[in-house]
This record gives sequence, C-alpha cells and structure tokens, in this order.
Amino acid sequence: MVAAPPLTRLLLHRTSPSLHSLYNSISFPKTTHKPYPSPLSPTSSSSSLSPSPFSSSSTFEWNTHLRELVKLRRLSEARALFDQIPHPDAVSWTTLLSGYVASNNSLAAVKLFSLFLLSSPLRVDSFLLSLALKACGQGKLLGHGRTLHAFAEKSGLTASSVFSATALVDMYSKLGLLPSALQLFDEMPVRNLVSWTSIITALVHGGRFEQALCVFSRMSGVGFDSHTLAIALTACGGAGFLVSGKEIHGCAIKSGLAAVSFVTNAIASMYWKCHKLELGVAVFALMPNPDVVSWSSLVAAYLNQGQAGAAIETFGAMARAGDVPPNEYTFSAAISACTGLGYLAAGEQLHARALHAGLASSASVSNAMITLYSSSGKMGEAEFVFQEMGCRDFVTWSAMICAQAQMGRIEQSFGLLRAMARTGDRPNEVAIGSLLSGCGAMAMLSQGRQLHAHAILAGLNRTAMARSSLVAMYSRCGSLPEARLVFEEIPRPELDHISWTAMISGYAEHGGGRNAIELFEEMLASGLAPDGVAFLSVLSACCHEGLLQLGLRYFISMEGQYGVEPKKEHYGCMVDLLCRAGALEMAEAVAGSLPPGVEDDGVVWAMVLRACRSGGQAEKGRQAAEKVLVAQPRCAGTHVELCNMYAAEGRWREAAAVRKTMREKGVRKETGSSWITVSGDVAVFAAADRRHGETEKIYATLDALVQWARQAEEEEGDWVGM
Repeated sequence: MVAAPPLTRLLLHRTSPSLHSLYNSISFPKTTHKPYPSPLSPTSSSSSLSPSPFSSSSTFEWNTHLRELVKLRRLSEARALFDQIPHPDAVSWTTLLSGYVASNNSLAAVKLFSLFLLSSPLRVDSFLLSLALKACGQGKLLGHGRTLHAFAEKSGLTASSVFSATALVDMYSKLGLLPSALQLFDEMPVRNLVSWTSIITALVHGGRFEQALCVFSRMSGVGFDSHTLAIALTACGGAGFLVSGKEIHGCAIKSGLAAVSFVTNAIASMYWKCHKLELGVAVFALMPNPDVVSWSSLVAAYLNQGQAGAAIETFGAMARAGDVPPNEYTFSAAISACTGLGYLAAGEQLHARALHAGLASSASVSNAMITLYSSSGKMGEAEFVFQEMGCRDFVTWSAMICAQAQMGRIEQSFGLLRAMARTGDRPNEVAIGSLLSGCGAMAMLSQGRQLHAHAILAGLNRTAMARSSLVAMYSRCGSLPEARLVFEEIPRPELDHISWTAMISGYAEHGGGRNAIELFEEMLASGLAPDGVAFLSVLSACCHEGLLQLGLRYFISMEGQYGVEPKKEHYGCMVDLLCRAGALEMAEAVAGSLPPGVEDDGVVWAMVLRACRSGGQAEKGRQAAEKVLVAQPRCAGTHVELCNMYAAEGRWREAAAVRKTMREKGVRKETGSSWITVSGDVAVFAAADRRHGETEKIYATLDALVQWARQAEEEEGDWVGM
C-alpha cells in the first residue's frame, strides 16, 4: 500500500479522554438486588450439618461460582458476587468481562475494563484488552475505542502483542473504518493466521472482494484454516470469480477441510453466487448431514436463480427430512418464493408455521410477509405486520415504502420516509426508486426534487437504479432539462438500458421526437443493443414527427438485427404511424396480419378506428370497431368513437343505435379526471365533480372567472356564448 503516516502516531497526538472521564461517561445501572451471599458464609439451614462448599479462603471458589453465573447469563448476580470478592484476580476480571461481551452489553464491558485500570494492581494483559476492544466494536463505541487504542500504544501492547494488534484491526473494521483497519494491519510488525483472517473478513464485509482475494494470495508461508478458506470462498462468490473459487475448493479438498460443515456451505454458496447452480447442488448432495445453513442457502439459491418453484420444493424436502428445523432465513426465502409465484395461500401457511416456531417476529420473516401481502394487494395485512414488528430495520422501512408507492399512496410513502429518518435508518435505492416512480406517475415534481435532495444526502444518487429513476421522474413530470442534466452526469460507460430508455421516452412523450431519435442513435453508436421499451419510444417519436420511412426501418431492424420480437404495442405504433401518413389500407393490412404470438386485444384496431374517424371513413371505421369489440365487447371508448363518427357525418340513426347498444350492454364511459398538487395534497377533479371539501369556493371562483371572461369578450365584441 502507499506509505502513510502511522495511524498510531497520529492517534497519540490527539487529545483523548482520560480513563477517569471514560469511566464517568458511561452510565451503568445500579443493581437493586441484595448483595449476593458470600460463598464463604455458612448456609442458613444446613450449616450445622455440613461445611460450606467454599471452605478455602482462596479466590478459586469465588471464580468457579462466578463462571457458573456468567455461563447462565445471570450477569446481575455475577456482578454482585464479583463486587464481594476480596481480591479479584485476572481470572475474575476476565470472566465477568467475557460475560458482558458475550451478552452484547458493550457499555458495561468498557466500564468494567476502565474500573480495572483505575483500581486493580494487576497489569493489563492482551486478552483482557482484546475483550474491551471487541466490546467497542460491538457497541459502535468509536470514542472509547480510540481511547483504548491510545492506551494500548502507550503501554506497548500494540507493538509487543500480535493478539492486541489483531483486536484493534477487528475493532476498526466493525466500526466501519476499513482504511484505519488496513493501515493498522500494514503497520503490524508480526502477523499470525488470525490477523490475516481478520483483515480478509473485514474486506469481505466491506464489499471489497477482489482486494480480499489479493490479501489471501499474500498468505504464502502462513498457512490457512477452515475460517480462512470459508471467508476466501465468500469473497470468490461476491466477486463472481469462479476459477479462483474452484482453486480454493481444491485446496480445501487437499487439506481435508472440505468436510467441515461451514466450509462445505461456503463452497456450495460460492458456486451458486457464480451462477453455477448445478455445481452447488452437487456439493449439497454430497453433504452427509446438511445443516440449517445448507438448506437455507439452497432455498435462497433457487430463488435467486429465478426458480421459485424449486425453492418451495426444497423447503418441502427439508420439512419432510425432519431432522433440521428451518430457521428465520429459510422461512424468509420460502415466503419470498411464494411472492414470486403469486402463491398467497401458501405464503400464509408458511407464516403460520413461522408463528408456531416462534420465528414470525424476526425481521427477515416480517419483511418477507410485508412484501407478500403488499404484492397481493392486501395492504391492510401488510400494515398489520409492519405495526406489530418490535424492531424494524432499513429493509422493513424500504419494503413498506415501496408497497405504498406501488399502490399509488405517495403521501403515505413520504410519511413513512420521514418516520424512517427519525429512527436514524436510511432507505435503500429500491425504496428511493419506487418513490421517484410514484412522483413521476402523479406528476409531483416538487416532491420528486425533495426526494432527489434526500438521495444525495443519503449517498444513493450515484446508484444505477436511483439515476435511472431520477431521469424517468423528471421526464414524466415534463422537466426535460433537469432529466437531461441528471442523464449527462452519468459517465457514458455506466449508462445502462434503463437510463437510455428513460431519457428517450421522456423526449418522445413530451414533443421532443427529434431529440429522442438523436439519443437513440447515440445509444446504438455506444454499442448498447436497444430493448423493446427503447424501440417503442423511438417508434412513438417517429410517429409524432411523421417519419414513416425511418419508423419502418427501425421496426424491421427490431427482430432482424437485434433479435427483439415486436409486441402488440410496437404493431400499434406502426399502425398509428401509417394512419398518420395517410396509408390507411397498409395500416389495415398490418392490423389484420398480426403474428400468432402477438395478443390481439383490439388495441391495434383501435388505432385504425381513430384514423378512420379523423379521415371521415365511417364504413372502414365500423369494420375496425367490430374488430375491437370482438376482443373487448364492453369497451366504452370504442362505442363512443363509433357513435361520434356517425354523428360527425350526420348519420343520427346509426349513432342512436350505438347508444342503445351501450345501454343494453350496461356499458358506461369511465369518467375522466385530472389532479393538481396543493401544499403536498393531491386534489382529483372530474366533470361536474362536487366531492371536494372546498367545492363551494371552487365553483364560486370558477363562476367569477367565467363572468370575467364574458365581460372581456363582450368588450371586444367577439364573445361566443358558452
């Protein structure tokens, strides 16, 4: 690595809190129980009959009893007993400190270590210091961790003990300060197997898979154990390095470590993450006794490979085996598989089984159930699961925000986003993308801009999903300059199909047909093959610009050059393009010769119908309407188009017959509506609508505007009665 000033030297020059301030800064609840009976005191009833089990005055009996209490997690009693030990030795301090660390009571562990430094005549050893550093890493106690680091440097433990230095590396990695952990590792004069494994683990957890494998390759002469191999295999899976994974698999076989259960699981998981499902399944099949991690990984592997049915079958096989009960992650993966297949009833059965097993309250199961219910349109059940959760993580919040946004409940989604921010969690790019999509669908430009700012603060504006969602949101809201600005900020090599298509669609939908075509040509020149959505956008642009020949060339190149099979929407665009160019007969020929794989739901013939109405060709329009009504007998729009076409030609008898047919079928035209956003609230309006809470004021204002318009027109003498 590039030489840098030693972290330890920089740290010692900082002003760090003293041990007294460290001790006093940590609140430690006072025990309310009575002092624990001394192990040297006689028992109440049997003292006269038998001696105390702790007849010796040494500390051994105290420590033995202390270890029993710590093992049973009765830490309050253990602390009370510890306080009565006349002269606690290193074993006493280490036992209680280990208990606090094992129970994740980090603050109590750090305070106990501080008390040791202030009151004990014993010298601190590397093991005791490592426990305190581990507590700082667990509890995210950065300030206290730096103080202990400074103490370790001043006492010489960092340089003299590889154990202490490794504990410091582990602490900084758990605190999310990977650069500090790497610098400490490089400064270590001596490294052992634990040191190497610790830094590789830190790199893998930080997502630096390739760097982790580079460090692993530098371990020549150090050797490896099962933990080192397992984390190296995890790095191969994360990076998708199949060849390296196979090499490490070979090392595991040669060393005899491939039989270790968690190494075998890591091997199978590596193959699955490298998209070699069959190899991972083969490794699983060779396991003599697959554990719950093995089964859960296999269920998740099938799910991630898009084989939800196989995932559910694997869960069933696990249940039939009966020797390994599923854990929360097994249930979560199986429920997610039900979501993918739309199996609501099966998902609810799994939820009931998770409840019976006491696992339904876990975050992973609850998150999966929220997604299942929301994707099935059961928002009430999803909200119930959300409200019942005792502890919500960012996945929970993001899942609920996505669910509300996808249901069109944008205001509720923003309310959840604000509540999430108050908890300190941040949404992921999926939640941001869903909210941006909702803002685009509702033309809520102001809220979309606020969300853009939130994404920047959260550091999510650089993700591919957020960028493409921002482009799409600004485009759908009609703010094409802002959409283009976000688009241009994306480096050209990082532009994907979604970003290109979002920008092309934005231009096509808002009158920028020429810009859409130019951008489409840029996309082709970049070497990126367009998909069906991009072709639909550029065909729509050709349609609005009246570029028949160019549209025909794009349409022909879809399947012939790029292997994209045209769908009904593409045929609809071509029919619309031909109709606008006056080639009605050719449009009819295209509409009447759809390939067998293209669904004929009347949409293409509806384009012909509208062209016939514009061209005043009632007979051809009637034939087109009949084609539409075959596919959609209750299509109100088709009846209205045909009626209006007859009325425009003065054929009132035919128009009346169409209206009579509509009444007999019970067909009613859906009421059109529009909406505006006022102070964050969306107000929806329809013709003659009087449902709004401010109806009287709205109509009073409308009447005043009409009166003002009448007066203005009358003054000019050009008023035409309304």
